[in-house]
Amino acid sequence: MFSLDRWQEVLSTLARAPLRSILTAFAVAWGIFMLVFLLGMGRGLHQGAESQFADDAANSVWIFGGTTSQPYQGMPVGRRLTFTNDDYANLRGLDGIEHLTGRFFPGSGRPFGGSRTVRVGAKTQDFDVRAVHPDHLYLEKTLVKAGRYINEDDLLEKRKAAVVGIPVAQFFWGTTDVIGRSLEIGGVSFDVVGVFDDAGGDDGELQMIYVPVTTAQLAWNGADRLNALMFTVGGKSVAETQELLDVVRAKLAERQRFNPDDPQAIRVRNMLEQYESFQQIFWLIELFVTAMGAATIIAGIIGVANIMLITVKERTREIGIRKALGAPPISIVSTILQESIFLTAAAGYIGLILGVGAITGIAKLVPQNEFFGQPQIDLKVAIYANVVLVVAGAVAGFFPAYAAARVSPIEAMRDR
Repeated sequence: MFSLDRWQEVLSTLARAPLRSILTAFAVAWGIFMLVFLLGMGRGLHQGAESQFADDAANSVWIFGGTTSQPYQGMPVGRRLTFTNDDYANLRGLDGIEHLTGRFFPGSGRPFGGSRTVRVGAKTQDFDVRAVHPDHLYLEKTLVKAGRYINEDDLLEKRKAAVVGIPVAQFFWGTTDVIGRSLEIGGVSFDVVGVFDDAGGDDGELQMIYVPVTTAQLAWNGADRLNALMFTVGGKSVAETQELLDVVRAKLAERQRFNPDDPQAIRVRNMLEQYESFQQIFWLIELFVTAMGAATIIAGIIGVANIMLITVKERTREIGIRKALGAPPISIVSTILQESIFLTAAAGYIGLILGVGAITGIAKLVPQNEFFGQPQIDLKVAIYANVVLVVAGAVAGFFPAYAAARVSPIEAMRDR
């Protein structure tokens, strides 16, 4: 039941030692503020790292041809390796490979694509063109928004089919309703069969046109060359992926006649290994943030316990008088507990508000980028921490209050 007299007594007690009360409240508020702030910033960093993998399948392995650094079976050192359609066929169906695709770069031969001049009527623009197999859809997390993606029939019949990104469609036609329309890529006419979006929302990935790899090899003098092989490994662990990669390397070495132990013959980008490394780093960061938050909260609890001990000690004579006048022990305990809970709850709430305000301000001031995502705070965690702090503050105040309630009134009034 609400008691105005008791609240006046609590506030009067805190006001009697303002510096001590403020410093104790500051310690509690700082603990909650740091917990909220560190959790929010940690979430922003984590989101930034996750966005690095949003465009591509995290369980994928990318293989590029390198230059041999060791002689092997009569083959010279310094031989440049280029994959072929037979390498793709040799890996297809290999146990452990979930989705497999090759890439042929029909443009300048740069590692990630190849720019080609695209024309629709009087409009021309250079766009990156990727010649791929149907499973490339899963490797790049491509989202087909209209029509379809490249399929096996396109490959077998070497169809002039193209799947364009939304910005490409809007640039040429001002709409995404473009299925069946034609565009000219490097002087070769293609029919648009699909429009895609990108799971990561990367504008660079959307400025892209996908065509069947066999069509591109035929159209742009690619013979049977593939510039890269990429596959996903399903739910395999890093160790299992490495075992599969050793098998893949051996198969490629057998066909391309290079030493499987030659570290420069092929270049491997293991996305799963990188993803796991990021996860471990952020697990350590979250552990550090939690430990720091817990440490600051414990410091606040110790501060509350100290002020309660000091308060009870200073009020021993007063408590003795109240007991002599007939005050029951429960009244004394509840008064001191109320003071402890009020102090921790009010300070914790202030810390929570300041922490949320700081995170919100940073989210507005710092634009989201690929390295630092939107800082966010899970309010449930902050509220739970506040509740724990209040309960701990109550426990911290209970023991000195209980000890005070057990003191004899005569001994209490003799206390100086």
